[in-house]
Amino acid sequence: MAITQSIVDAVCERLDGERVRALSIEIGAMSGVAPDAVRFCFDLAAEGTPLAGARLEISEPPGRARCRACATEFRMDDPIALCPCGSADVQVTGGRELRIRSMEVL
Repeated sequence: MAITQSIVDAVCERLDGERVRALSIEIGAMSGVAPDAVRFCFDLAAEGTPLAGARLEISEPPGRARCRACATEFRMDDPIALCPCGSADVQVTGGRELRIRSMEVL
């Protein structure tokens, strides 16, 4: 709930009296944030704000990593990063996003 409330607060701080029709956010697969939990809490967090009744759109970019041992770039589907070559010496390069992409105001 705290993350969803922070998103709502951040949007409300940037509004100048407008109401929001739709909010688009990005939650990466490796961010540690559960998109379903944000969806579940959104209506409650938005109640009584300019976001009340807004449509929430969430994109979920996959995790990406690059192996330092063999330079292979690969998709991460698990928080425990292992390269297909077997190395655990990897750098996460994507999927940690948690950002507000856009909003549609009335």
